[in-house]
Amino acid sequence: MKTLYLARHGQSVSNAIRRFQGVQDVPLSELGERQAAALAASLGRRRPHHVYSSPLARAQRTAEIVVDKLGAPLTLVDDLRELSLGEWEGRTVQEIRTLPGDPYSRWVRDPVLHAPVGGEPLAAVQRRVLRAMDGIAQAHPDGETVLVVCHGGVISAYLAHCLGLPLSSIWRLTLGNCSLTAVSPPRVLSVNETAHLAGIGASAPPAGLSP
Repeated sequence: MKTLYLARHGQSVSNAIRRFQGVQDVPLSELGERQAAALAASLGRRRPHHVYSSPLARAQRTAEIVVDKLGAPLTLVDDLRELSLGEWEGRTVQEIRTLPGDPYSRWVRDPVLHAPVGGEPLAAVQRRVLRAMDGIAQAHPDGETVLVVCHGGVISAYLAHCLGLPLSSIWRLTLGNCSLTAVSPPRVLSVNETAHLAGIGASAPPAGLSP
């Protein structure tokens, strides 16, 4: 690949009310649809040759809006799905904050040591994301530009690998809804580009501070 663009999906209906979703299939909100359209417009000059997406509805719909605009082929990759948040899925941030010991704050400080009960370990997430990215790179050996539409946790785990960051610190990365991150593996070129979203409403908070 010449350049790999990583896009977080548009705002989902759960993002809008700060409800943890993880692997739950949640649609885009109305704002998320508009964010995806703005993302598609911004990619016109970059012209990705192929678009890959998580199969979860919020990512797939974002990718479909992009390919409808650009005409690029779309492939769904299961390894790009968001990390499972176990018992937290379907509950709001405030609900988790009120549990004994405020497990949400502990998770933000160190998501490796304080993962949600029943959640997917971040090391496992990173392994499958790297497997997905390696497969995508092998499919484009001639330096083509590729777009991957997925999730905050997935992109953060991949960036941790590229930047040599410990998984315990990945929530320090800010990734708004429909933000763009550019990588020329293994070099990170930019993180959380959001200029294309100006004027259409705020994006969600950083991945680790938002469901």
